[in-house]
Amino acid sequence: MVAAISPKPASGAEPRGRLLLVDDDELLTRSYMRTLVADGYDVDTRPDGLAAVEAVRNKDYDVVVSDIDMPRLSGLGLIEQVRKHDMDLPVVLLTGNATLETAIAAVEHGALRYLQKPIEVARLRQTVGDAVRLRRLALAKRQALELIEANRLVVDRAGVSAAFESALETLFMAYQPIVSWSRRDIFGFEALLRSRATALPHPGAILDAAEQLGRLHDLGRAIRARAVEPAARMPEGSMLFVNLHTQDLLDEDLFDASRPLALIADQVVLEITERASLHKVRDLGRRMARLREMGFRIAVDDLGAGYSGLASFAQLEPEVVKLDMALVRGVHQQPTKLKLVQTMITMCRELGMQVVAEGIETAEERDAIVAAGCDLMQGYLFARPGSAFPPPAW
Repeated sequence: MVAAISPKPASGAEPRGRLLLVDDDELLTRSYMRTLVADGYDVDTRPDGLAAVEAVRNKDYDVVVSDIDMPRLSGLGLIEQVRKHDMDLPVVLLTGNATLETAIAAVEHGALRYLQKPIEVARLRQTVGDAVRLRRLALAKRQALELIEANRLVVDRAGVSAAFESALETLFMAYQPIVSWSRRDIFGFEALLRSRATALPHPGAILDAAEQLGRLHDLGRAIRARAVEPAARMPEGSMLFVNLHTQDLLDEDLFDASRPLALIADQVVLEITERASLHKVRDLGRRMARLREMGFRIAVDDLGAGYSGLASFAQLEPEVVKLDMALVRGVHQQPTKLKLVQTMITMCRELGMQVVAEGIETAEERDAIVAAGCDLMQGYLFARPGSAFPPPAW
């Protein structure tokens, strides 16, 4: 079998990524390796799945590219073993005999992509490049999670039930502008949950209560109904951002084309928070496709503060990502945080996603975020949440 070959970057530069190629076809492996090494990647090779598992356990890789049909351990078996070691390591499966059954199996096992041989050079480069970016984004998200702590409200069930009913009865929405700093223009407005129920004093408490009571669908429907009410008065060309809990994706009401929100779907960005796991939404890809067919766009909210792993993030394929405000707060004063934010912005932009920085409160934070490559912002520096629709201050 061919030995590992590493590129020789100029001036001691780091490789673009560390790859593991797994295939028992030596000629194909050499061909793929020459292409990827020439592109600046550090490449190792293994002839079968068991050898690949050992390699993954002993070295950090950004992506594994593996044939699906191999001796000793198949590509599907390799993914299962990789996931025991690293939930976020992208695995791209290759096959010379594509079938619907193997494609479905590849997706179910968590393959990032499933490609048929022979693979065009441009397709191989694009797939590997996207996989490396997603890997680095996942690693950045892990670091970001360590910076953020969440507070959860714990109260007795009877009290929660009464408080939740009061919250639903007095529920209303506040709107906060999302702006383009370079254009000094409004990009959209986020509809934010509010209630006059004093026993549940903030949105997190209301969401916690809904979760404890199994009433998330009731809350989600109420939020969507209220959020859309003033939409006809939004400034022309602006988008309405509406938050979804991951469990809302299992509510068929969301997919009802006759609902008021669906009627203006081309003006709506659905924000799916990273603070709740997506693992219960087993047909996530199909549900995302249905929402996009209706005209909705998808955003991942609280990027860096949640549980969503690489596989879920790849399935969502959001058009917009929102950096959690805990990452933005004081970013100009913390070099480590700034570097992390720059990495996340760069990776998202290279994957074709627009980035919104939440929680901008000072001109220094704004300027640091702009320098990091982000133009879309939201925060008290521009406007506090208010009745539809508060104008931003520049």
